[in-house]
Amino acid sequence: MEKPPTFEIFTGGPLETNAYLMRAPGGTVLFDAPQDADRHFAGGRIDWLVLTHGHFDHVMDAAAVVRRHGCRVAFHADTAPMVADGAFFKRHGFDIEFEPVAADLLLGEGRTEGIAGVPMDVLHVPGHCPGSLCFYIPSAGVLVGGDVLFSGGVGRWDLPGGNGPLLFEGIRKKLYPLDPATRVFPGHGPETTIGVERKTNPFVAA
Repeated sequence: MEKPPTFEIFTGGPLETNAYLMRAPGGTVLFDAPQDADRHFAGGRIDWLVLTHGHFDHVMDAAAVVRRHGCRVAFHADTAPMVADGAFFKRHGFDIEFEPVAADLLLGEGRTEGIAGVPMDVLHVPGHCPGSLCFYIPSAGVLVGGDVLFSGGVGRWDLPGGNGPLLFEGIRKKLYPLDPATRVFPGHGPETTIGVERKTNPFVAA
């Protein structure tokens, strides 16, 4: 029986965005690439870069990571417009530009073992933004949640493409049914568990 994957957290950029490096027997996966992630992980090897969604604070170093490691990139099809155009957010009122990145693999909802050989459930939970994904890794008891569910909070829904009711419904229907002991690795702030959020989250009651 293979050892379950292990995780290393990095927090970078002005919005203190979390990235997670997953090490597994079949390879190494970086979930999201905030500012300075490329420098932080320069000394190791990254086989896959997986984006939970396309907001600029999660993708600022994506192209640099790909260039350094030659890694493959995966994200949802609805993320593509945000990350294929480095001026996307500038046109929406943010004075921010970044280097574009393209997908080698477009992810939809369902079980996949094609990323470093790790069985994981891809959960499509839009509402924070289109194409927002969460990744449940049963062997580790971990949900890499992006900006969907936080400790005592949820992702904001007032940005372009946001939808609060859709976000809340996705959390209730797709995340809360997971094992209460599941550790949630969010895109910002400290980790939490599904059980704690089901009982105490002030935005989405179970």
